[in-house]
Amino acid sequence: MLRWIGSAPLTYAWLTVLLGTTILQHQLTGRVLHTLLVHESTNLQQLAKDPLHVLFASLLWIDGKYWTPYVVLFTLFLAPAERWLGQIRWLTVGLTAHIVATYISEGVLYQEIEHHLAPERLVHARDIGVSYFLLGVMGVLTYHIAAPWRWGYVAALVALFGVMLIIKPDFTAIGHFSAIVIGTCFEPLARCRDGPTVNPATIRAKPGRSGARDRPR
Repeated sequence: MLRWIGSAPLTYAWLTVLLGTTILQHQLTGRVLHTLLVHESTNLQQLAKDPLHVLFASLLWIDGKYWTPYVVLFTLFLAPAERWLGQIRWLTVGLTAHIVATYISEGVLYQEIEHHLAPERLVHARDIGVSYFLLGVMGVLTYHIAAPWRWGYVAALVALFGVMLIIKPDFTAIGHFSAIVIGTCFEPLARCRDGPTVNPATIRAKPGRSGARDRPR
């Protein structure tokens, strides 16, 4: 377990920080918590006032009450990506997706407010969380999966978040879909990495082959 955690230090350090801020969320009252999270959000007002602060601070909070689902998501996607890409490339992909998807989604929201298609109160909307970073990394993981499985993986991502975008085309859904697209644009960076790709067929075949060797002749 310690070896697994040590092989992806940024992933699990971040997860530890999120545990601390989640505990803090549970200690604060509703009004105080709301004020804090709005202040740390990448909404239009805060992006105009202090973009560097909120782009970083928004990554330190989860958008919800429960921390445990993030343990699963970080372990399934962020940790393998950190091991495969290395820390600098991992940060490059995740932060690019986080920043660019934020500005795309908030830019669309700004235009909607300007044209009276969205209420002006959304200038102060709560917009925190790790999802854009996570989805950007999930996008680039496409190239760590062997063909033809990678096409099924990316098709599932696009279909899931594309349907969510169609059903509820708000700024969050736009940001999620954008983050996936941004992650898949990092193919040149992914090609620089050595090592075998993940092949689900080979993983499934291993128990069968082992079992064949154990059978008496």
